[in-house]
Amino acid sequence: MSIVIGVLSLLLTVAFLGAAGLRIAGAPSIRAADARLGVSPALDRAIGALELAAVAGLIAGFWFRPLALAASIGLVLLMIGAVTYHLRARDPAALAAPAATLGLAAVANAVLLGLA
Repeated sequence: MSIVIGVLSLLLTVAFLGAAGLRIAGAPSIRAADARLGVSPALDRAIGALELAAVAGLIAGFWFRPLALAASIGLVLLMIGAVTYHLRARDPAALAAPAATLGLAAVANAVLLGLA
C-alpha cells in the first residue's frame, strides 16, 4: 500500500470512527440534524453500524487491500445518500459540504486502491 493510500485510509478511518461514535451515542447535534433531514433513529443506528463496518474494512485493508476497496466504495455510497438527504432538505451548501468532501475522499481512495 502506498503512503498516499495509507494516509487517505487513515484520515477516512478517523473521520468515520468519530461520526459513527456520535451516531451510536445519540449525540444531540446528530439527533437535531437527523430530525431536520428526516432520518429516523433506526436508520441513524444503521448508518452508524455501516460506518463502523467501513472503519473495520479500512483498518483490515492495510493487510488485505480488497477490504479497503470495498469499505471505500461503501463510504462513497453512504455519502451519496447523505448529500441526497441534504439536497432534499434544501440545506445550504455549507451543510452538505462535509459529506461531499468525505465522499470525494472515499472516491479518491477507492480509485487509488483499484489502481494499486
